[in-house]
Amino acid sequence: MGLLSKLINPGVEKVVSSVLIGKQNLNFGQFFDENYYPHAESTRKRPKTVKQTFDKHMRRSLGKYQFDQIDNAVLDGWVREQIKLGYKAGTINKHIFLINRLLNLARRWGYIDQRAFENLSIKRLPLGDYKQRFLSVNEIASVLKSAERDQHPFMFHILKLLILTGARSGEARLARWRDIDLHARIWTVPVSKNGRARRIVLSGAAVDLLQEIRPRNELFHIGTKQDDYIFQNPRFRKPYNCFFSSWERIRQHAGLPNVRIHDLRHTYASILINKGASLYEVQKLLGHFHISMTERYAHLMPNTLADRVEIIAGLVD
Repeated sequence: MGLLSKLINPGVEKVVSSVLIGKQNLNFGQFFDENYYPHAESTRKRPKTVKQTFDKHMRRSLGKYQFDQIDNAVLDGWVREQIKLGYKAGTINKHIFLINRLLNLARRWGYIDQRAFENLSIKRLPLGDYKQRFLSVNEIASVLKSAERDQHPFMFHILKLLILTGARSGEARLARWRDIDLHARIWTVPVSKNGRARRIVLSGAAVDLLQEIRPRNELFHIGTKQDDYIFQNPRFRKPYNCFFSSWERIRQHAGLPNVRIHDLRHTYASILINKGASLYEVQKLLGHFHISMTERYAHLMPNTLADRVEIIAGLVD
């Protein structure tokens, strides 16, 4: 049995026509449009992103199937297609999460029979061990030089801000001017990845960078009032949906095709630790809720630990 066959939970070879309840004879695409998307609009922060994901990755391949036609072979074929298209396991897993959520809600809302579908879901692809990537000083310079030459009006400022603060790209993308206190040198993130607000301490260089952005926004006729997003698409006057395409160009031109934008955050942490910052300090600066998240960087500080034990050694004759 191959890897892909193991990804689909066994026990459901074919869903019979009795699965459908009454006249609710919807296909997968209709269920998304008429039931799931209205639900997402009232419960999800970015429902349009969910719709874009479904339209791009599922509508053509799965949208035509009625629920009584969805079986292991159909789902297995969809996973194979995703892999063939070159998507990474982490990306495919995000798409799998959406499919499983659709199936679970269809069960919960009575569109499909509970017993017939109780084992039908897709297991996530194994991700393997990702090795953290830390950029050298020269690589940071290459990234910023490439970003400065890129056609994107703000990528240089965005990437430099990420390097200077260790912020997540999504935090920068959705930052508003009201979140920034330049006098106190504090950037408040209303809702971070862990669902809590966090405060990012700004260096003098980060403050100077943010001050440079206001006049640049004015050149593009972008608002700089308190409620305005700091980084807006000049064409649509809205925050960017993502930076993937621009980052892909920049990292290729910098000769760093395998570096992720999130690696800038890892680099921020590694530089702090190499300069003597404690794991506790790095935890607070990165906004990690649990210290276990920060302990991934502990291997970077053996020399620091060796120096610390000499503190005691010097007190004992």
